[in-house]
Parts: sequence; structure tokens; C-alpha cells
Amino acid sequence: MAYRASEVIAIYPITPSSTMGELADEWAAHGLSNAFGSVPRVFEMQSEGGAAGAVHGSLQAGALTTTFTASQGLLLMIPNMYKIAGELTCTVFHIAARSVATHALSIFGDHSDVMATRQTGFAILFSANVQEAMDLALVAHTATMESRVPFLHAFDGFRTSHEIQKIDVLSDDDIRALISAESIRAHRERALSPDHPVIRGTAHNPDTYFQAREAANPFYAAVPDKVQAAMDALAARTGRAYHLFDYTGAPDAEHVVVAMGSGVETIEETVRHLAADGKKVGVVKVRLFRPFASERLVAALPTSVRTVSVLDRTKEPGAAGEPLYQDVVTALLEDAQGPAPRFRTTPRVLGGRYGLSSKEFTPAMVKAVLDSAAGKSPKNHFTIGIHDDVSHTSLEWDPSFTIEPRSVVRALFWGLGSDGTVGANKNSIKIIGEETDRYVQGYFVYDSKKAGARTVSHLRFGPDPIRSPYLIEQADFVAVHQFGFLGRYDVLASARTGATLLLNVPVAPADVWGSIPASVQREIIEKELRVHAIDAYALARENNMGVRINTIMQTAFFALSGVLPAAEAIACIKDAITKTYGKRGEAVVRANHAMVDAAVAHLHAVDVPGSAPSASARTQPEASFVERLLAGEGDLLPVSAFPPDGTYATGTTAIEKRNIALEVPLWEPDLCIQCGKCVMVCPHSVIRGKVADEKAFATAPQGFQHEKARWRELDGLHYTLQVSADDCTGCRLCVEICPARDKSNVARKAINMLPRDAVRADHAAHWDYFLRLPEAFPPAEAEAHGLGISKVKDVQLRTPLFEFSSACAGC
Repeated sequence: MAYRASEVIAIYPITPSSTMGELADEWAAHGLSNAFGSVPRVFEMQSEGGAAGAVHGSLQAGALTTTFTASQGLLLMIPNMYKIAGELTCTVFHIAARSVATHALSIFGDHSDVMATRQTGFAILFSANVQEAMDLALVAHTATMESRVPFLHAFDGFRTSHEIQKIDVLSDDDIRALISAESIRAHRERALSPDHPVIRGTAHNPDTYFQAREAANPFYAAVPDKVQAAMDALAARTGRAYHLFDYTGAPDAEHVVVAMGSGVETIEETVRHLAADGKKVGVVKVRLFRPFASERLVAALPTSVRTVSVLDRTKEPGAAGEPLYQDVVTALLEDAQGPAPRFRTTPRVLGGRYGLSSKEFTPAMVKAVLDSAAGKSPKNHFTIGIHDDVSHTSLEWDPSFTIEPRSVVRALFWGLGSDGTVGANKNSIKIIGEETDRYVQGYFVYDSKKAGARTVSHLRFGPDPIRSPYLIEQADFVAVHQFGFLGRYDVLASARTGATLLLNVPVAPADVWGSIPASVQREIIEKELRVHAIDAYALARENNMGVRINTIMQTAFFALSGVLPAAEAIACIKDAITKTYGKRGEAVVRANHAMVDAAVAHLHAVDVPGSAPSASARTQPEASFVERLLAGEGDLLPVSAFPPDGTYATGTTAIEKRNIALEVPLWEPDLCIQCGKCVMVCPHSVIRGKVADEKAFATAPQGFQHEKARWRELDGLHYTLQVSADDCTGCRLCVEICPARDKSNVARKAINMLPRDAVRADHAAHWDYFLRLPEAFPPAEAEAHGLGISKVKDVQLRTPLFEFSSACAGC
């Protein structure tokens, strides 16, 4: 919508708003026209401040201009925003609302960035779901042209910005119908031009500044009506009605929640469920947050209301309450003091915080907020979704409470960043959404480490629109694309009784059950799961597809889930492959089609016995802060577990042991020249050399290798090179850099890659012993022994102080 309603777009991509800027740049490069027949000009600047400055300048030249940003990027735009608003200039900034870095950086979503700009003079319009993000984007572009007040159009980062939904798309005709030619002409006429020169951007003294600041009041007073007029015009064309404040719930509700953003979807879904059971509850969805139309909020509340619980997705330390809470308190107080109060008894207002940095917000939590409000001693200034054992602000909730209908199919996929799992699931959503009349929802939980980190895909399919912006808690289908996850995470915690489990297992069919950890076996038996397995990596290698297992696992999902008839699903997958890879040639298409057929042939059921005799067990996390984080239990940590200033100990990456490499390096001492290049090139510090007295190796584990050191300065010492297989990312840089080859077999080097599972047990024991080996001499004495820091061979013996980076493989 922003692209089609604009002529100039200034960008500086920042997560999670990057996709908007990237798409605008791509469309402009391909010559895609906007709704008015011209191709927008897209400029990438040096910073978000530069992007805002470019927007300001472009607007002053009369162009329809927009930008996209989030978090600190939005904060860098604030100086220009004051100027743009102060000059009553029409524009829309689209914000994938994200946490502002405070004690720590977070790339995930809440409203703290938007709230930091509410004093700039920009109107603020919130969307709650994917359809609204399109619809209200057009409303914002329309309202800014009609009111001259600039707009922030905000929606929750990741939760809305990266959710995949089936929507009704607005047309260019809709844009031209709502954004009038007269408003565009007026915007052009206000531009700075030598043909009709004016002065703008003056300096004022105390005698005039105050009065001039108040002169814009009528423009802001008119904004609510103009926004509602744009919403009404949209409703007339699409049938989708929006209001500044929309109420849902019992007509005689006594307890009402007020919120904005994606959280209102969860609240509305829960309120409908509770109201159907006779509970007197409701929700007011806030769309226009600035200017805040107090009278319309009051009018949206039922007269029967006794408590109003206001939920803010931000925290303002030291404030009397968060921003939305303060506005609601003010609105109700002013109504009570007015000539005709709406309520016989003014409702009690309770403020709460939820969902910071994309923290889960579920129907169970909504119910807890409403239950607290209805109790004898409702808690004010509460939190929900955490356990606050320091300030005791939190409400308790019952995690078992669920309202999801059985008509919705829910599927979970555990994958590794860059293994193709997320891409395959996006294709699955498109296939189901486009080939059936079912509604779809896709949401993807990424680790901020990106490639090489865990991803969990949450997919829903159903006969009705899906309004569930929270993670799946009772899955019908669970796929684990990385077998090692069974030993690290509780991947079955969200599997319902009788669900289907699909495993990518690197063992023969007869050995699958025995390779599953005992705790997972017991859970499979207790939940009566139907288990199927496939060795996707072996199949990918056989078909020359490397480690890309996405097509294989996607095929297995359709074969087992029953979302589509298997034959129909396979035909759709092959059609999608033809569209995606057709330009690469018929051979590539045939290879991928063969992969689909092979996946069906190699998928097999796993016999589940009545007991779990496996000797292997899932790793139990230690009761330490870092271990619980690494086990995926961060949500369970109480407030008291965290340092209040964000200060942590160093070196915690050594605890993680990601186990993400399919292949790891193996040292061949007979070829090694001890040059140290592999140690130097490894960006994760998983390859290390050490020298020690030969006697130090007397108690080494079986197979631990060492050779006489090839340094003149280290005569009599022995050298060893070891690899931490659990920390390796499999990037192969060590093999690439190694100069030593076997002359009789040039493919063999002093460092070679082998499947991790074939060597991991020995590697772990050897690595532990390596770390315990005493240093031949302290680093401070190295130069005295002739070992400087100017030679790679010498530097390899120094202890690395930046180890086990969580960056992408090889980075």
C-alpha cells in the first residue's frame, strides 16, 4: 500500500521492518508502477536519520513520500518528525513496532518505539492483524492527505509484520477512490518552489513561539473525523468496517479490557469465548491512538462497565502509568467531571503491562486479567506473562486454559536456520491458501542468532478466518527436522494426545526407536503419538541436493497431515517446484520432482512399543541461568534471576554446545605441517593448537593424537590439534585453507570433514582432555621463548578470547 500510494521512498532497513524497504526497492528496480502510473523512486540512505531527512526534503518538494522503520531507527527520525509535523506535512511512516534497546538489545516486537514518538505531533494508527495492516495503511495515507497531519501506521513487529495470512487485497482503484486528486494537488501547491516562494523553517522569539505552536490545534481536532471518514469510505468499497474504537463482547459487560496491536486479537477471541459462556466481559480495540479521541473511547464502553483493564505493550519507568492507561484514566475522569457523565459510577481503571519484546500473550493470560478485575482486590499496575518475584506485580494464570476450536489443524515444525524448513512451510501455506478455500496462518519463531539457530514454525489451517496471534500449544502435527533437538529441547511439550510426529532421523528404519532419548520415548507412549521417520539428509545427498531437506520434509508433511489429499498435495508441490526452478532448466526441475517421489517412498512408520527401555536420555538442563536459557526455558525464569542493569558474565558461549554441524573436521597428524592456518581461519575458535611436555599426554584418552612440535624454539615438546565438534558450524573454512595434501590422494588434506555422528563421542572426550592440558608456558612468557604475535604458526598457541561465536557458519 505504501509503495502504490507514494512517489518517493527513502529507506534504511532495520529488523523487522526490513522486508518493506527491500520489497519497495525490488519493485522499483522491476519498474512496477504505483496507483498513479509512475514508478516510485527508492533511495537507500546512510542511516535512519538520513532517511527521515530525505523524506522531509522530498515532502517539501511536493512528492508523495513514505518510509519504513522500527526501534532505534524510529528514534533517530524524531528530530525530523517534529519538523514534518510542525509544518503540517502529509506523510505516513510505516512502523513494525519493536523494542527499544535499554538494558539489552532486542529485535522483537512491542510498542516502546512508537510510544517514544507520541509527543512529535504525528498521528498514530494501530493495525492488529495482516488484513488491517493493508486496510489501515490506506486509511493512513488517505487521512494524512485530508488532514495535513503526518501519520505513523504501526503494527507489531514479527507478530504481525512476519505473519502469513490469507487476505483480500485492495486494488489501485481503491487507492485512487480514497486518495483524492484534490488533496494531492493541494499537497503539491504547498511545496517549496521558486515559482511561488515562501519562507518555511523560521526562528521565533518568546513573544511569538507559543501562539504559533497553538495555531495547529484545529488540524489535530479534525483528525478523528477524517480518519473515521476514510474508514467509512473503505467499508463502502470492501464491506470491512473499522472505527477509531471498536467494542466486542457482552452488551452488559462489567469488565472490559482496552488494548491495541495484535494483542487485541487474542483478547477478542477470548472475550467471545467467555461471553458465550455467560461471562459479562468485553474488549475495546484502539486503532487511532493519537490524537486520542476521549469522547469516542467513552462512547465505545458499555454503560454497565465496572472495571476497565488497560493493557500497554511498553514500560515507562517512573511514570504514573503507561501511555494508553493514562489516556484512558484521563478520558474517564473528564467524562465524570463533564455536564452529562455516561456512567452512573465511574469505572475503576486498572493498568497492566504485557508482551514486551514479543513475550507470549495467550487466552489464558487474558482470562487471568479479567478474573483479577472481577476479584475482591483487583491488582493495579500489574504484569501478565512473567513471574515477578521482586516487585510482585505479576498475575498468575492457568496455562492449561485453551479456546482453540477442533476445526483448526495446528502444526509445529522444529528446524535449523538456513536448512529450508521455514521456506518449505511458507510454500505449504501458499499451496493450501491458494489451492483450497481454507484460511491459513503462518508464524515463525526465529532465534536472533539467525542461520544455524533453532526455528519453530507455527502453522494453522481452518475453515474460518484465524485470529490467534499466539503460539500453538496443542499441536495435531509435530515435525522435528533436526534429530539432535530431541536431546536438547522438549519438542513434544505442545503435542496433543494422538498427534502425528515426523522425525528426520539419520539412522536405518529398524534403529529409529532405539535412537530416541528415553524421556522422549516415554512422552510418545504417554501421548499415544503416531510416529513416522525419514532420513532426509541421506536422501538429499543421494539426489545431489546437499543439506537442503525442505522439499523432502514438505512432502512428508502433506503425506501425513491430511490437510490435503496426498496425491493432490504432491501435484501442487511439483507445480510449485516447476514455477520456482523452471528458469534453471528442465534437469533441475526433474531432480526436484524425483526428490518428491523419493520422499514418499522412503517415509516409514515407526513401531511404538509399550515401554521405553532406551539407555539414552534427553539432556536435563542444570539449574543455572544460562543453562535454562539454552534449554529454551527463558519464559520460566522469574524476575529475580535477572541482573537489573543488564550486566552478565562473559564466556557463556562455551556452555551452549549448539551441535549444528553435519560434518566436522578431523585432524590427520601424518600430513600436518603445524602451520596454524586452520586455527587462525576458524571464526568460531573451535580448532585449537597446543604444545605440552610429552609426559602430559600419558593419561590421554584412547585415540588422542599428538606429534613432535615443529618449532626450533620448542624442542622436546609435543603438539596437538583438537576440534570442539559440539561447537563447530561445519563451514569447511579449515579445509579450504589447509595447504597440506596427501600426494598419493590429493583429495585428502591434513584437515578433512567427516559426518559428525561418526566422530562426536571421541571428539568430546578429546576436547575435554585438551582443555585440561597444562600450558607449556604462560602467554606472558611466549615472546621470551621466541613466539611472537606476527606469525600465524605462533599465534595458534595463544588462547582465543573470542570463542564459539553464535554467528552464521563461517562468519
